Order: sequence, then C-alpha cells, then structure tokens
Amino acid sequence: MCGIVGYIGKRQATPILISGLRRLEYRGYDSAGVAVHNGESSRVVRCCGKLSNLEQKLALEPVPGMLGIGHTRWATHGKPSDENAHPHKAGGVSVVHNGIIENHVALRNELEEEGVTFSSDTDTEIFAHLIHREMRGGAEALARGVQQVLRKVQGAYAIVVMDDADPSTLVAAKSASPLVIGLGDGENYVASDVTAILDETRDMIFVEEQELATVRPSGVHITDLDGNPVERAPRRINWSVVQAEKQGYRHFMQKEIFEQPRAVADTLAGRLDRERGDVKLDGIDLDVRSIRRVVFVACGTSYHASLIGKFLVESLARIPTEVDLASEFRYRDPLIGSGDLVIGISQSGETADTMAAMKMAREKGATLLAVSNVLESSIPRMADHAFYTHAGPEIGVASTKAFVTQLASLVLIAAYLGRRSGALDRGRGDELLGELAELPKKMSDVIEHSAQLQVIARRYGGAKGFLFLGRGNQYPIALEGALKLKEISYIHAEGYAAGEMKHGPIALIDETMPVIVIAPRGAHYEKVISNLTEVRARDGKIVAIATRGDTEIGSAADEVVMVPTAAPEILPLLTALPLQLLAYYVAVSKGTDIDQPRNLAKSVTVE
Repeated sequence: MCGIVGYIGKRQATPILISGLRRLEYRGYDSAGVAVHNGESSRVVRCCGKLSNLEQKLALEPVPGMLGIGHTRWATHGKPSDENAHPHKAGGVSVVHNGIIENHVALRNELEEEGVTFSSDTDTEIFAHLIHREMRGGAEALARGVQQVLRKVQGAYAIVVMDDADPSTLVAAKSASPLVIGLGDGENYVASDVTAILDETRDMIFVEEQELATVRPSGVHITDLDGNPVERAPRRINWSVVQAEKQGYRHFMQKEIFEQPRAVADTLAGRLDRERGDVKLDGIDLDVRSIRRVVFVACGTSYHASLIGKFLVESLARIPTEVDLASEFRYRDPLIGSGDLVIGISQSGETADTMAAMKMAREKGATLLAVSNVLESSIPRMADHAFYTHAGPEIGVASTKAFVTQLASLVLIAAYLGRRSGALDRGRGDELLGELAELPKKMSDVIEHSAQLQVIARRYGGAKGFLFLGRGNQYPIALEGALKLKEISYIHAEGYAAGEMKHGPIALIDETMPVIVIAPRGAHYEKVISNLTEVRARDGKIVAIATRGDTEIGSAADEVVMVPTAAPEILPLLTALPLQLLAYYVAVSKGTDIDQPRNLAKSVTVE
C-alpha cells in the first residue's frame, strides 16, 4: 500500500501522477515514486520521505512521457528506503502494488534459484520479475503475462503494470485491495481511490475482485482472470473536490472536527420517519425476527464504535450481540452461521482484516451488513446490505467525523432492529428520533466552546501519560479518547472501564497523571464519582466530562467540561467531541504532524 495513480493519453503524465499522489497523501506513506514511458523506454524516479522530496528530484531529472504510473508506499516488506520505494522494474516491466503477497517467500526463492537478483526487500518486486519472465512479445503480451502471474500469487493486491515494449497500454488488476479506472477523452486513468483522479474525470469504473483491466487511450477492456470479458457501465461521481480542502483551517483534522454537526445531519437526513417513530435504512429489508444474534467486526476506531453498537442493539432491540476485533475473529474458528447478522464497520470500506472476517462469516452462512463512508468500496460491495455514513471525505488519518457518523448510523440501525423486533415501542421510538433530530445542534454547542479545551491542553500537554475512564457506553469513548491522543500527540494513553481502575491502573496515579473521567448524568453516575474520588485521593489531576446542570462534580475535579444533556443512546456522540478536541490541541502544542501521524495509514489494506 498505500496510493496508486496511473495515466495514459495525450498529455504529459508526470504532473497528473504527482497531483493524484498529492490527493492520496492523507492515507499516510513513507516513500513515493513514478515510472514514465517516453515512447521508447521508461524511467523510474523514486525516493524515501514526503512527496515534496520526489518533486525536488523530478525537478532535477524530469521524466517526459504520456504514459506513467505513480505510488506512495507504506512499508510492509522492507523498511522505508529509496530501494524499497515503488515503482519496481525488471527488464522493461514496471509495477506499482498495494497489498501483500502471502506466498512471497516461495516465489522469491523460485526466482533466485533461476538466477534473479533482487534490488529491494519488497514483495512487490516479485511481481515485476514474474511478469517479465512471462513476457513473450506482441501487443497482447502484457495482459497475458499479468494474467499468468496472478494465478500464482496468493494474497491481496491492486497492481498497475506497464512495459517498455508497449507504450500504448497499462494493465491493472485487483484482489482485496481497491482499484478504480477513470475515463477521459482520448486518455484514461487508474487509481486506488477516486480522490486521486476526481480533478481529471468523474466517470469511473470500479474494478471488482479477481478482474484484470487493459487500459489504452482509446478505451478499457475488462476480463476475469480466465480471460472472459466483463461488461460494466461507468458510474458518475458527483462528489466535490472542494470538500477535501482545508478551507482556512490549520489542519484537516481541525476542519473535520468542526464539520461533525453537518456530517451527522447529513447521515440522518431522510432516514428519520417521525410519523411512525421509525427509521429508514436506504431500502435495507432484514428479516429481523429471524436474527438470533448480531456480531460486530471492526478494527481501531471502528471497533470502538462497534462496542457502542453492542450497547445500542442490546438496549433498543434486545438481540444478543458480540463484538470482535476483525483481526482476531477469523483465527478463533468462531461459532457463526445462519441466523447471525454480521455488521462490518470500516470507514474506508477497504480494511483488509474486516474484509477477511466478513468473508469468513459469509462462508459460514451469516448475513452481512456493511457500514462504510466510501461509496462502492470493497466491503459494502461484498455485503448483502450496505449502509453508508455521509461524513464526506475525511483527510486526516486519525478518524473523527467518520467515527461520530458511525455512531449515528448505529443508533439508526439499532432503532430499526428494535422497531421490528418489538423491543422498541412507538413512543420510545418517537423520543429517540426527536433526540437525533436535535443532535447536530447540540454537537455544535460543544464545538463552539472548544476554547476551554485549548487551555486544558496547554496545562496538561506536557504529561508523560494520560488515563481515560468511563462506564457503560462511555467506556468505549474512553478507549477512543485515549487512541486519539496516542495517534496524533504520541503521548502514551490508556482507556479503561472506570470500575477496573482499582484492579491495576490505580498504581500509575500520582500528581503528574492527568485522568480524563467521562461522567455524564445517568445510570452510572454515582459509581463514576466514586472512581473519581479514588483518583483524587492519590493526587491525580482530574478532567471531568459532565452534563450541564451538574453542580456536584466541580468539587471533585480540577477541570470540568460540560456537554448538553441527552438520552443515554445519544450521549457518546457528545462526550466524544471534547476528547477529540483535547487530543488535537495537545498535538498542536507539541508540534506533531497531525494530519499524517508517523507510522499510520488512513486505509489499512493489509492484514
């Protein structure tokens, strides 16, 4: 991984490749490169570090030509280096690749026994050598060569290949990694994400699993890996590129935090049936009374949303619910099958672990429901049902608005299940929908008071570590708050269920330890206050997230951040906001790379 752009047509390729890669920077990467064909031969230019380093190198050694491929890499096999950067070339064959070749050791050994010398530590270079070996000349040789090689490869890939002997063709293929083809007038594009080429075209063809595309200036030909033709009409993408610009904010993450009321409003729009106290799920029609269990599978921030989803489904629908880390799910031989509804949550819709978990669940007979922010991404396409959040493009690697729109979506899904299971009556449904309708305004209220979080961030931003505590459906918010702080400020932070503090974490608490306690009024309030006093007794510095009107908590906490009152199902969408803002302002004070934190990628398409 992590970003791919390809171009073939009538213009100079390099500026188009660099522009596309720039659009994909938000995914996170450690090196970048391009290969451009000048009509006679191709040249590769690549380097470690940011895209600006590559641009400086290209300024010194331009690569003219109207056919090219580009890549931003996030290291999987081999450390970040110039040698391991993509594209990789063997003979006349140049390749860029997202994903992982699982049988790379066997293939590398086979090639080395034939006398092949490798110049990198990557699995991707194997593609270049294998395709070069398969080449037999002729206009169709490249597509055939790629086709033969893909039959030998196990794992995930999105690849784009070009050959010095054929300056009129790009060949692209995918398996478990996103790939899209953009259509132009006498020119065409290939990318790992529509974002990369949306400035150039809005007409896209999404490549499906185990498909191969031959791309020429005059058109696109798609087949399966056996060579059988595939017909697929292009889709028109009406998403505005302006949405992905900072619009005056210092960072994309700051912009995206402030966009959350609008994003949640967009996610709720058209889905609240106030007349019936019900919700509409975009045409999804589930036989709810046949569902014996709901299982959430997700990773990272989406996993934290899933933990809240468990509270919601069990409370509103009274259906037994489990939550699994997708990366663990498939390796424990889960007892799952007919009657289970597996809900896979992935903001990108391309998370490899989540995709693998859902594939296993499907093979065992479960019904799949995908929740994603990216239209036509792989996970929604493979699921029986897809529900899209409407967060809009999220550029910052650390998720904010994708997370809260996931939470809003899970309230809708749980209410849908509850109304059809009979557990959620009309009156309670009316109340919940009324709360949802008021939610964007309440979120705006919290964000408008963000100045207080700036003061708190400056006061405690020098701490070596933070502890986040919550109970009930605020416990996952504590986990998410700790994750956000870790991701962008590089300060160690841990989230705990507040009742577990005395079972170990209390040993960490002293006068240097800030403890963020999420303590809204509700069923767990008295218990959380008890935990808070335990921290106070050990001189911990307490920042409490509380609901307005709470006159007691101020005497027990050093700092109190208030959020509006709301129903228990809605409160996590409000208490999450101060924690996002705290993490952001701490990171600002430390001067870290907030939008592209080290070692992280936006779309994790490897297991």
